[in-house]
Amino acid sequence: MTGPAIEITGLHRSFGGTEVLRGVDLAVARGEIVSLLGSNGAGKTTTVTILATLLTPDAGQVRVCGLDVTEHPADVRAKISLTGQFAAVDGILTGRENLVLIARLRSVADPARAADELLARFGLVDAADRRVDTYSGGMTRRLDIAMSLLGSPEVIFLDEPTTGLDPEGRREVWRSIRRLAGEGVTVLLTTQHLEEAEQLADRVAVLHGGRIVADGTVTELKSLLPPAPVEYVRRQPTLEQVFLALVGAEGELR
Repeated sequence: MTGPAIEITGLHRSFGGTEVLRGVDLAVARGEIVSLLGSNGAGKTTTVTILATLLTPDAGQVRVCGLDVTEHPADVRAKISLTGQFAAVDGILTGRENLVLIARLRSVADPARAADELLARFGLVDAADRRVDTYSGGMTRRLDIAMSLLGSPEVIFLDEPTTGLDPEGRREVWRSIRRLAGEGVTVLLTTQHLEEAEQLADRVAVLHGGRIVADGTVTELKSLLPPAPVEYVRRQPTLEQVFLALVGAEGELR
């Protein structure tokens, strides 16, 4: 594939007379992590839902892996995976059973082998044969992301993947996302959390008022404001850092 993994031009979408997207333009290169940052109701999930072929645009062009999402939805779905705000796992099944089930649904050649590889890759081997309803939030979300990799998608959409997780769980998911990008997978991540975008994204696109109002690296976006006056203060740890230190995870902050 040549060109961007994701290309959005002039995207519009309304609901009941309310215009949510008012001309969104965004391009994401292959193997890039781009964070779509915005407040509640900004249109992040609407954008991702259109990209995933689950919703049709009112106007504009949306292409994923070079394919128009309206003209070739089945071909687009074969190349993508979507992880929503809530983990799509079956709590009654074990982690291994969840993976094997999805592997069979996606016609993976050797479901058992694929499941074993992903369990090892996401650090879930010890919990592989436990029911998922006994997993922590971070483990459940890691399993959810692992399931999204079955079938070797080229692009993964992560819609607020750390919603409801504690600090340890969030960092577990962050490590998983970094690993995906390191393997060449394109990731579009939606989030409300500035720290999450800063930790993970190669680029950040700010969605506000139905449009992308800023797009660039974290350094480029910070340069939009005048430099802050220099003040010398004693740095104090955040409460989150104190918590992670107490539970033995301080060394895994970044």
